[in-house]
Amino acid sequence: MKHLSRVFIAICFIILYAPILVLMLFSFNSTASTGVFSGFSLYWYGELFKSGDVFNALRNTLILAVTSSLTATVIGTCAAVGLDRMRSRRMRGIVSSVTNVPMMNPDIVTGVSMMLLFVFVGTLIGATEDKLNFWTLFIAHVTFNLPYVILNVSPKLRQMDRNLPEAALDLGCTPLQSFFKVELPAILPGVLSGLIMAFTLSLDDFVISYFTKGSSFQTLPLYIYGMTKKTVTPDMYALATIIFFVILILLIISNIISTKDERKQAKIRKSLNKT
Repeated sequence: MKHLSRVFIAICFIILYAPILVLMLFSFNSTASTGVFSGFSLYWYGELFKSGDVFNALRNTLILAVTSSLTATVIGTCAAVGLDRMRSRRMRGIVSSVTNVPMMNPDIVTGVSMMLLFVFVGTLIGATEDKLNFWTLFIAHVTFNLPYVILNVSPKLRQMDRNLPEAALDLGCTPLQSFFKVELPAILPGVLSGLIMAFTLSLDDFVISYFTKGSSFQTLPLYIYGMTKKTVTPDMYALATIIFFVILILLIISNIISTKDERKQAKIRKSLNKT
């Protein structure tokens, strides 16, 4: 049974990562062939860095991902703190359930509904220019990132010692000082995990971006999709390989932060048990 479970896990990993490995392999192909590997070369990576359109789309994607993830992290952290301080358990449960709906909702439903909302509001206020632009895309990304930030911060708030903020207030801190000096450092691993998750989700989002973007702003996933209508050249494989490793590094950092926090919490609990 033990060997069978290992075989099953190996098959799962092969199914998940075989397409990515093939894509990486052909990003180093010396020719434009997508069926025959002719030899190892960095030619397509050179072509990638020569493309102005790719870097324009990459710049737009990074600007959107950084601004939307930071905004979602600030709003999501405040929302998580507000939820944690709700006295009514029933109301807290209802608000938490409503907050989690965007995560369960299909992306296409979220994208279409937000597009209709933005067009309706644009018509209502009499917008004469393009009703969909960077700001509609920004609001959409902040919206779908919020639940993930709240989901990362809320457990850290529950793990935090409730006596710490009260002790800070007794020692003369204002509620705001107590939050920044005591609560925020305690929940910081959750905040950072939420920020990294929001950044990665914004970086590779396609469906919601497709419906809420304007004609003047194009992200990298949308640029790649536009290329699939023609012929996808191996420089896109090189770009996908780079994106994969960037996301992988961010996930590793997020896991390291979570692991360090868990060890720290375990040490605190062990020292409390001894006393």
